[in-house]
Amino acid sequence: MKYDPKRHRLPPFTQNGILLVNKPKGWTSHDVVGFFRARFNAVKVGHCGTLDPAATGLLVVVFGKFTKFSQKFSGEDKVYEGTALLGTRTDSQDMDGTVLSTVDTSHLTVEQVREAFLKFQGDIMQTPPMVSAVKHNGERLYDLARKGVEVQREPKPITIHSITFKKFDLPYVDFEVACSKGTYIRTLCADVGDVLGCGAALYRLNRLRSGDFELKDAVDIETVKTWEQEELKAAINDFLFNKLSKMPKFAF
Repeated sequence: MKYDPKRHRLPPFTQNGILLVNKPKGWTSHDVVGFFRARFNAVKVGHCGTLDPAATGLLVVVFGKFTKFSQKFSGEDKVYEGTALLGTRTDSQDMDGTVLSTVDTSHLTVEQVREAFLKFQGDIMQTPPMVSAVKHNGERLYDLARKGVEVQREPKPITIHSITFKKFDLPYVDFEVACSKGTYIRTLCADVGDVLGCGAALYRLNRLRSGDFELKDAVDIETVKTWEQEELKAAINDFLFNKLSKMPKFAF
């Protein structure tokens, strides 16, 4: 019998393991966790590596005893694909923010754009954006930004292992980035725009990989919405024994 929230209460879901989720646009990473708590009465559930609401792609969701690995999994290298929009500056460095300026970019060449991006390949210092989860005196920067407060942020060391280009259709640039934890791809786009003198914003972002976990193994939320507790348990066990156990780092 299907669960009717008006008539029944699910027993606590206490399964241990991992589920890879393809986060939809418009959901926060916290929304995904909240969905599993509410829909399946999951007792312990968390996520590894925050994605902005506008971003899509791989979100590693951990259940039960695997929540203790959240920090470890969050610290792994990431791979993203995205699109930069040159000539547009916003206060959030992506398309969710307020547009601050737009300028003509018809003078730019593909080679100029390529060189500007590649200036940021390697070990660099990156200043976190105001609209971010970084804390300042115990308060999240995005909460300060909502109040109209801007504070000085310390640059942080990150590594951009590689930048490859998929398509140039200026002012749009499709790219793929492999990077260390803590890298803000929207800040990369904004910094490239500053080098070019025209500004830039992140137009689209999709996470393909986090450590050894890949988007191709993820399930979408619409599918999960059709599941009952037993189907979620089966999916977690399937990943645990048929995927995770075969990864050299986690073999058991």
